[in-house]
Amino acid sequence: MLDTAVHAELAAILPAASLLTAVEDVKPYECDGLTVYRALPAAVVLPETEAQVVAILKTCHAAKVPVVARGAGTSLSGGALPDPNGIVLSLARFKRILAVDALARTAVVQPGVRNLAISEAVAPLGLYYAPDPSSQIACSIGGNVAENAGGVHCLKYGLTVHNVLRVRGVLITGEVVEFGGDAPDSAGYDLLALSIGSEGLLAVITEVTVRLLPKPQVAQVALAAFDAVETAGAAVGAIIAAGIIPAGLEMMDQPATRAVEEFVHADYPLDAAAVLLVETDGTTDEVAAEMAEIRQVLTAAGATSIRVSRDEAQRLLFWSGRKAAFPAVGRISPDYYCMDGTIPRKALPRVLQAIAQWSVEYGLACANVFHAGDGNLHPLILFDANKPGEIERTIAFGDRILELCIEVGGTVTGEHGVGVEKLSPMCRQFGAAELTRFHAIKEAFDELRLLNPGKAVPTLHRCAELGRMHVHHGELRFPDLPRF
Repeated sequence: MLDTAVHAELAAILPAASLLTAVEDVKPYECDGLTVYRALPAAVVLPETEAQVVAILKTCHAAKVPVVARGAGTSLSGGALPDPNGIVLSLARFKRILAVDALARTAVVQPGVRNLAISEAVAPLGLYYAPDPSSQIACSIGGNVAENAGGVHCLKYGLTVHNVLRVRGVLITGEVVEFGGDAPDSAGYDLLALSIGSEGLLAVITEVTVRLLPKPQVAQVALAAFDAVETAGAAVGAIIAAGIIPAGLEMMDQPATRAVEEFVHADYPLDAAAVLLVETDGTTDEVAAEMAEIRQVLTAAGATSIRVSRDEAQRLLFWSGRKAAFPAVGRISPDYYCMDGTIPRKALPRVLQAIAQWSVEYGLACANVFHAGDGNLHPLILFDANKPGEIERTIAFGDRILELCIEVGGTVTGEHGVGVEKLSPMCRQFGAAELTRFHAIKEAFDELRLLNPGKAVPTLHRCAELGRMHVHHGELRFPDLPRF
């Protein structure tokens, strides 16, 4: 329950409809896209101006009340999981595009603006915003910045960090700060890069300046089928080794393609063990030349069939399947657990083979969807939370995948962040010295650790309890948190 004095101060800052405390009102904020763990906040606040954000944070800082900033709630690592003793600060009402500069190819937007809305707004100018997460129709740009989101075209055009020029935000003390700017470089430490992917631990984002790109003249995608998942994984490495950097290079295995085909009818080959989507864009001549190279490499790598989009409608149809992979899997399973690890491309065959073996071992189906070009894996473990033991086995399976990512030289996240989901695997990836530095950075911005506490960086005590470099398979990471 929110302290009476704090409630009174927040009520003086916000209209009555913007301060939620009733259980039925705060219930929708109990989790983000990671639904395994849930918690009710003491209150939810919905400011509309930066001045209100400043006042809210000053109040919470003075009263030592934890604050969890929240965007659209589409994140998949529990990064927006509420603190039961704190407030959720929703940026949903910050949804204006403040300025567009077609000459400089930039847009200034508020954090609640949907990712796709930016490209829709600047399309008449022949421009677009490149990062395109599968949830782009709903996810907000502020959340994209907090998690350093990617998307199916990040291989060629980069993650959020490569497409943001400036971030404006508010520290827990109420101080307004700006990182980055219009210049190509700035003196001092690169605090812009530090803020992107900081998962709400350092500041509450109130404004973002993004980089816009000219829309390619032509784009074409090849849909290649393979009779073995390992063969498709090896083909990914062959494409990159040939010096080709596609606009997009995505992979799905048979369980994923079958789920997608039943959902959106994307014309995928259902007999294939795996499919690759390989896109090239540019001028007509560039696309024709690169597509010819792509077909040659795919054929040599063992593709059983290759279809190239004949027009824009078919290109979008092919991509609609990949974009709809998560909801498609949601139709065939009561629940699914989406993992997010990144590995060197050369390790794809080994990791895919291991996932198949563990799927049998744990008795849980797994549909695999990958940003294959940059080695970002999204295994979707299917389970039923109503069946005793399935949550525990699911988490153990997921931990094994992340451990293997580390073992082959990768990392525990590619774009979903750490949140609460990957705190234990972080103990495997980093040692005490690195974690101590991470905490020191947090304290430099937020000495009382009030912004999104308990997320992204595990405590040394937690890692010591886990044996520092060992994750206890089959044990819930947060037994004290309510779940299904």
